[in-house]
Amino acid sequence: MSDTADSIRTLLGVAAKDLPRYMAALSMPGRAWLALRNRGERLEAAPDASGFRCDWQWTSELHAPKVLPGLGKGLMRRALASHPIGRGKTVSAGSPGISFLIGHRGMARLPHLLATIESIAAQQAAAVECLVVEQDAVSQLGPHLPGWVRLVHTPPPAGMPYCRAWSFNIAAQHARAPVVVLHDNDMMVPADYAAQVLRRIDQGYEVVNLKRFIFYLSQPHSDAIFHGSAGLLDAGPVSIVQNLEGGGSVAITREGLDRIGGMDESFVGWGGEDNDFWERAQLLRVWPWANLPIVHLSHAAQPGKQDAANETARHYRALAQIDPSQRVAQLRARAQGQMDGPAGWPRPAKIHP
Repeated sequence: MSDTADSIRTLLGVAAKDLPRYMAALSMPGRAWLALRNRGERLEAAPDASGFRCDWQWTSELHAPKVLPGLGKGLMRRALASHPIGRGKTVSAGSPGISFLIGHRGMARLPHLLATIESIAAQQAAAVECLVVEQDAVSQLGPHLPGWVRLVHTPPPAGMPYCRAWSFNIAAQHARAPVVVLHDNDMMVPADYAAQVLRRIDQGYEVVNLKRFIFYLSQPHSDAIFHGSAGLLDAGPVSIVQNLEGGGSVAITREGLDRIGGMDESFVGWGGEDNDFWERAQLLRVWPWANLPIVHLSHAAQPGKQDAANETARHYRALAQIDPSQRVAQLRARAQGQMDGPAGWPRPAKIHP
């Protein structure tokens, strides 16, 4: 079958099988839009029916909006109407209830970082703080950050790739709040994000994942937002991802983070640390039923992201053979969060289950 015929067949399938259910969900009052998913996928509803957990492993991309982009724009519009993303400049002084922790390197993603920080500053009904760990040989961020953001500079060992886990472990030691959000520097959160996290923490949960849909913006749309010439809803997303579990943004109590050994600093370079963290986090009391949107600002892919055979991918596959409780014991026996470098650098040559 030719590519053209295959595309027509796909379009007709989406129009017949997906368009009606998308239109119904987007036009209904309430939370029907939260239940949109790909055909063949299953969702598990939260005990209080407030959100959903994807009943499969790993991330999936919504298919229908890739074929009919108007569906993606409609879903993003509906999600952000229910959970608006604000742009604040400062936060109230006082003791924070939740600390947003962000790792960063270089200046290429400074616009992304600043937009992310503005969405954190716009949080409502929750006292927040933000710590940025600048993992770079020379600190450059200071003059660019708002005065309320706390900056920690951690010069890496010479030649070391970026280590996200090390940044989070350092930041957690400096956090003033009992709850931390391990957050990426390219994700804007809705104004009710922190308050919803704290509500679940108050119910006794130690790990909270509220990310139902991640709306990935195009590079031109992201650039226009950085320059102030466009709003979030001026264009539709290029991709919508669901079931992003331990990555991007996840909340955990500081006590819980300590109990599972923190982030594993042996992950140096891109990828794998989120999967390992999420598996160990299951030893705690987890709220996995998500109901919030997050907007992802576009940037060039990290080196090695598309390579399933990269070193950190192999490292994760080896670690995945070890029981999570044993991994926790190994991490708690290490001296992690040291200012002179991550515990996993240089990475061990072999892991023994």
